[in-house]
Amino acid sequence: MGYLAQSIMKKKIKAVGGSLNHFIHLETTASLLLFAFSILAVILANSPYGSTYEQVWRYKFTIGFANTNFYLEKSLILWINDGLMAIFFFVIGLEVKREILAGELTTLRKASLPIFAAIGGMVFPVMIFVFFNQGKVGEHGWGIPMATDIAFTLGILKLVGNRVPLGLKIFLTAFAIVDDIGAVLVIAIFYSANIQWDLITYALLILTVLGFLSYKHLYSKYLFFVMGFVVWLLFLKSGIHPTIAGILLAFTIPMYRKINLSDYENELTTQLHIFKGYKYKNPQLLNKKQLSVVDEIETISNQVQSPLQHLEHSLHGWVSYVIMPIFALANAGVVLSLSGLEGLGHITINIAMALFFGNTIGIMSLSYIAIKFKLADLPKGVKFKELLGVSILGGLGFTMSLFITNLAYNDEAHIAAAKMGVILGSLVAGSLGYMILRMQLKPKD
Repeated sequence: MGYLAQSIMKKKIKAVGGSLNHFIHLETTASLLLFAFSILAVILANSPYGSTYEQVWRYKFTIGFANTNFYLEKSLILWINDGLMAIFFFVIGLEVKREILAGELTTLRKASLPIFAAIGGMVFPVMIFVFFNQGKVGEHGWGIPMATDIAFTLGILKLVGNRVPLGLKIFLTAFAIVDDIGAVLVIAIFYSANIQWDLITYALLILTVLGFLSYKHLYSKYLFFVMGFVVWLLFLKSGIHPTIAGILLAFTIPMYRKINLSDYENELTTQLHIFKGYKYKNPQLLNKKQLSVVDEIETISNQVQSPLQHLEHSLHGWVSYVIMPIFALANAGVVLSLSGLEGLGHITINIAMALFFGNTIGIMSLSYIAIKFKLADLPKGVKFKELLGVSILGGLGFTMSLFITNLAYNDEAHIAAAKMGVILGSLVAGSLGYMILRMQLKPKD
């Protein structure tokens, strides 16, 4: 194969592979943007324009036609949390399916340590919150401290530099994905009310049809888009949060190639050979034959990507660089004042403690037990002190914690108190986790 063919082949295989390093780079870069928009939200909420900031998100938008079944009127913040976040959860679903079929969750042995860590990172924060909050208002917020924000945690690992072993990055990524699965189950089971089971039945029937088509390797993005919107709408009307529809729809996306890698390589080489056979008459324009070759390369390149990988690759940037910053701007704004939180300070403190202590104790203790009883293996090149640093980082909840906050509470004062707890606990966990990893990990030569 010529140099040009080899060069293009390497680029295509890299895109198809969706490597861990690319995923981590995308997440860590996005975390800086997410942090900036979060700070901006807090500044705006505490500025003279605070009331305007709140009013913008409460402004109602309507789609559809009045006096019909197709009519939706929601505030802007709900369009973000119910609509845009469904796309976020859809991408999470794609990541989960990929990891189960061809990633770090393919076997029980590989998945065992992240599973134990995630269980600890969910159960212990809930236990701590419930213990300290018993008999007080705000008990519905028990699910807030159980989620880990993968973007921020990977961003902090990036700050530590090249001293972070690959095994630690893989563990954190797999753990966060399992943790997301647990958070989704909690949202579906405990933070849904007044469920209309007839609408859920219709949605599940559509999902079953899409799943069957996927099993038969039949996939149309146009059909999926239309049916996906219907499923989202049915979940929205049913009482179960519509973001769950995003997760379920992701599992119906097939992961198969229409052309295998060896055939792709041979066809690519043939087409490039044909391309080079024509003289370059104009440095700015291709002739019809060359354009035909380019179209053929594009066609086979699309066939070598599975629909699942193609969607994940296409949407990940939109989610990381557009949807998540918008979500942070709309939800992270909290007035930093105790004057309006009389009698609710315990919610702030309990969430902060549950995030930090719950995740640190839960992740570290269950990971240690699993490794000592040979139920799981310590990642290659990773020591227990470094695992402790990552366990502390698990207390950095933020995105998912803020999301659950809006489901757990309806009262604005409760929401404000919970947001302050999320920000406080996440700041402590992120700062201390970074310092410990910085001290424990030596720079590579």
